[in-house]
Amino acid sequence: MRTLGLLIVLGSCAVLAQSAPDPAVAQKRAAFLKVIDRPRVDLAPTVRPMTANGLRLVQEHFSFSVHGTQRVTGVLVKSLGSTGRFPVVIQLHGTGGRKETMLPRLMTLANRGFIAVAIDSGYHGERAGNAPGLQTPYTTAIYNSYKTSSEHPFFYDTVLDVMRLIDYLETRPDVDPSRIGLGGSSKGGIETYLAAAVDPRVAVAVSERGVQSFKWALDHGAWDSRAWTFRDALEAAADETKTPVTASFVRQFYDRVAPGIYGEFDAPAMLPLIAPRPLLVVNGDSDPRTPMAGVRESAAAAERAYKAAGAADKFMLKVIPNLGHESTPEIEAATVEWFVRWLKP
Repeated sequence: MRTLGLLIVLGSCAVLAQSAPDPAVAQKRAAFLKVIDRPRVDLAPTVRPMTANGLRLVQEHFSFSVHGTQRVTGVLVKSLGSTGRFPVVIQLHGTGGRKETMLPRLMTLANRGFIAVAIDSGYHGERAGNAPGLQTPYTTAIYNSYKTSSEHPFFYDTVLDVMRLIDYLETRPDVDPSRIGLGGSSKGGIETYLAAAVDPRVAVAVSERGVQSFKWALDHGAWDSRAWTFRDALEAAADETKTPVTASFVRQFYDRVAPGIYGEFDAPAMLPLIAPRPLLVVNGDSDPRTPMAGVRESAAAAERAYKAAGAADKFMLKVIPNLGHESTPEIEAATVEWFVRWLKP
């Protein structure tokens, strides 16, 4: 039985909802936090120096407890011999990735004056495990979530990981806790806007290839490309119930693995919660996993919120012509410059 809610778990961010002046914002944040609630555990962090990465940068491997027996594993890159407190940028990987896939971006950021951090999301990288199941530990976990609803490895649990990561970063003497940025691509881009929406400690955010309206996709027959990333879990659930994989079944699936993802926690509802903090949304105009009509619907909701907050210049939608679900040097440059602009390393 849970005796402590997430609002207590988060320590210095213990009453996030109370920090929001708008009661509707506070209510939305509290509703999401209730979904991802876990009993409190101590961070119990470990830090291990790694081999120096060139002459100017050093790396650290770290881990901390997030809930139960779950420990988050991460890598941190910073300038060699740096002293004082620095802004941090957290980078979240996509489906099938791991923290090491983010190292080129981390090194770019560290060379620009940031402490750069990446973590393994649940059932990825060091946290994958080797239990038998479906095609990957991640899709196996999603299928198990469909059956039990006890965990939310599909996006939501990573939000808790990020919030506990920020708890850890706040304990470090080299981190400026007022200058924490968060970015991610694809799956990590979705987790970025969700985490930034509910945790005001995220000062700046960039979502690459992640912002979308799940509702729009379901309503307009454009859900299949996103569902492909967990297709074996979806098909296993459909086989179990002898149900065809249709938009209606996908809605039922989402209701168990990520409740609210096409409703109260969809991007058009969550992006406005980030205002007035700087937010960059980057998307290819031909990306089937983030259809442009849904992206623009989400961006329009954000634009209204930023305008109402007197911060229209702090939101930007950058659309790359003739680009699908992939990254480019242009996207990386835009992301890095957004963090430089607003976090001022």
